[in-house]
Parts: sequence; structure tokens; C-alpha cells
Amino acid sequence: MKIFAIGMNYAAHNKELGHTLLIKEPVIFTKPESAVIREHKPFFIPDFAQRFDYETEVIVRINRLGKSIAPRFAHRYYDEVSLGIDFTARDLQDSLRSRGLPWDICKGFDGSAAIGQWMDKTQLPPATDLHFHLDIDGQRVQEGHTANMIHPIDEIIAYVSRFFTLKTGDIIFTGTPAGVGQVSEGQHLEGYLEDTKVLDVRIK
Repeated sequence: MKIFAIGMNYAAHNKELGHTLLIKEPVIFTKPESAVIREHKPFFIPDFAQRFDYETEVIVRINRLGKSIAPRFAHRYYDEVSLGIDFTARDLQDSLRSRGLPWDICKGFDGSAAIGQWMDKTQLPPATDLHFHLDIDGQRVQEGHTANMIHPIDEIIAYVSRFFTLKTGDIIFTGTPAGVGQVSEGQHLEGYLEDTKVLDVRIK
């Protein structure tokens, strides 16, 4: 299983992190399989950075082999949708960025990818019209709508497949909207896709 993630895919999130460049092509980074936190497993705060942020994202799971997929056919390559959290060592990322270094250790560390319960996409609105949000201890902290993506899901799948062969079970994180923030020990994170709770993570 491969995990692909898209950075800077919502303009408001880019602004809150101080990025003003127009992103003409999807920004791709990867996470290893060891990054996955399965349903209802906790996120243990590591000791190698001072600040770890949540980034709530719509995720899709690839259901067939694909390479150089045309955007008009990309919808055929996934049939399940959920939410994920891209946990990010933010202070470490800032340090890496300032030196022009790769993001791997701040984005791909063990336990950095929480995966929610999968939903059949036919039971949901179109991929371009999905609402989602994250609550922490019962308070809404992040909210997004896929219509605000700079690069829509089908475009992302087509673009990724230009460089990587997509295989059944691969997962794509499609980017986070504004509202990211730091996690703290003891918090309870709950993610909702439309009105359905699909993600439940406790911070340890």
C-alpha cells in the first residue's frame, strides 16, 4: 500500500501558513504504510518535535490498477471515501522548509496518518460537493468543502498516476482546509464526512 498526500490544496489554508504562491500543479508527498493509524487507535505524541498539528482531509482509496489515467476516467479508480488526519510535526517542518530540505520526517513518521471508516461514494454527494469537519472535545475546530479545492480529486488522481502506478488499496490524502491547529495530550478528535462520524482519535 502506498499513501500519497497533497499539500497546499486549499487557498485559505495556504494563507494561514503564510504561502501566497499560486499552485499550478498538485504538490505531492508520500507517507509509508507504518504511518497509518487504524480506526479508533490513539495518536501518541512523539518526542522529536515540540508541536504536532492536525490536518483533516478527505481521503480516497484506489480500487484498481492505473497508470497515466485521463482525468475524465479518474472517478472509476475509487469507490470509497473517508476522512484522514495528516499529523504534522510543524516546528520540524518549518525548520526543514527554511533549509530547502524534504518533508519526509515531519510528515511520514510512524502514526502520522489517521484513517477513518470508509464510505461507499455512491451514498455520498459528488466528490466535488463534500462537506467535512473536525471536532475536538465536542467543539468544531476545522471545516471544509471539496468545492474549494485548488485541484479536485479526479485531477489529483490523474496527476499522481503520471508518475506512480496506482494499485488497489493505495490511499490519497487530498489536502486540508484552513483551521489546522496543535494537538495536546488528552484531546478527543472526531471527524465527520457530511453528517456521518467516520474518524475517532484520542491523543495520548
